[in-house]
Amino acid sequence: MPYRVTFVCTGNICRSPMAEAILRHHAEEEGLDVEVDSSGTGNWHVGDGADERTIAALHRAGYRSAHIARQFEESWFDRYDLILALDQGHLRALRSMAPDDEARARVRLLREFDPEAGADLDVPDPYYGGRADFDLVLEQVEAAVPGLLEEIRAGSKAA
Repeated sequence: MPYRVTFVCTGNICRSPMAEAILRHHAEEEGLDVEVDSSGTGNWHVGDGADERTIAALHRAGYRSAHIARQFEESWFDRYDLILALDQGHLRALRSMAPDDEARARVRLLREFDPEAGADLDVPDPYYGGRADFDLVLEQVEAAVPGLLEEIRAGSKAA
């Protein structure tokens, strides 16, 4: 069975679809058996594609994405080995939804996997910003990828 990872942000049109596309790309390059997807804590954008600025940042960096936004549902906790929140607000929301301690333990912050992240583990929301804000999100996600791939490899062996 593949290792299953999901990213969660607010509306599932900026940060989490970007993280999804980047991790999927690197996992495929390494031949890892992993399923990657994303969702949001809110329902404002359900059914919408990713923000055009997210798509542009991904394309500039050589990634591709065909994304449709959806909202995370409490019943999904059992589907995933790792649930990655993009900021502290998402972390709190997801952990409060979790049905038990085991599910809560699978919810982590993306930037926990970046050894250079420092104390601020939030990926800032670029929605009200410009190109530089989306590029920063891309850089922060890419910085966490090596640590995430290590976690996936370790988790795949333990399963």
